[in-house]
Amino acid sequence: MFSELKFPVPWGHVAAKAWGPSEGHPVLCLHGWLDNANTFDKLIPLLPRGCYYVAMDFSGHGLSSHRPAGCPYHFLDYVTDVRRVAAALQWRRFTLMGHSMGGAVAGMFCFLYPEMVDKLILLESLGFLLAPEDTEEWLKSKRKVIDRLLSLEAKQQTPKARSPEAALQRLLEANSHLTAEGGAILLQRGATETPAGLVYNRDMRARTQSREFFTVEQCVKLLQKIQDRVLIIVSQDGLLVPHNLPSRNHFVKALQEAFESTLKEHIQLAEVPGSHFVHLNEPKMVSGIISNFLTSQNTRARL
Repeated sequence: MFSELKFPVPWGHVAAKAWGPSEGHPVLCLHGWLDNANTFDKLIPLLPRGCYYVAMDFSGHGLSSHRPAGCPYHFLDYVTDVRRVAAALQWRRFTLMGHSMGGAVAGMFCFLYPEMVDKLILLESLGFLLAPEDTEEWLKSKRKVIDRLLSLEAKQQTPKARSPEAALQRLLEANSHLTAEGGAILLQRGATETPAGLVYNRDMRARTQSREFFTVEQCVKLLQKIQDRVLIIVSQDGLLVPHNLPSRNHFVKALQEAFESTLKEHIQLAEVPGSHFVHLNEPKMVSGIISNFLTSQNTRARL
């Protein structure tokens, strides 16, 4: 059983859902890009029952309000969403668990507010968005954010309505790592029924987010500051395993090499069978590892 939560913000509200006793150890769960809080629906019931889990919808996702007209979605705004929710819950210290983009948001929050985070769990995320090594590529990515935002505003498109079957099919086509069951779970919170059919809840502007990038050297220095409190889970058929990465993503390989050398005594890195959405498709593959990490006193889970 879970309960729905709403946290007022200046442009509306941030929505969330919660499991467990409110007096339990607090765990804030962050979903991936264009997903929603339902991404944790199958995982959280398998985790220690003594914790209080709150899975939030980032602004412009799930049941949360869209940002005001004219505003782009900056990566740091998602970090601010986390700080707002923590303040509303009056949490002074808590665990962060993030999937994919949510892991990058969790990592950034941890670096900015290390005193507020006791443990960091990253699912199919390295805790960073790594910078393009080519300056022109970096400039192109920033320009694209502005151009796409202005293009969306000029078109003023009405969100397209689809039949439930078509809405699910479109979601699965865009997310090859999702199963039909997992897609249906995300769609329950990610779309609203209208007379014309299902309309996706997510703000179209969220597709044009402006990201915060780090170099590999910066990543290593930041990770060393939060040693002994990090669990990273990657899937064998996910997006981060080196042999699945295209050559242009060699910086991800470089960061993983840093994990194995400089940081291996401080960060737990586990590889499990499954896809990018293993926590949703096959939650038992990761629930034991996460449970051990949550309950271990010295934060060193037995993998």
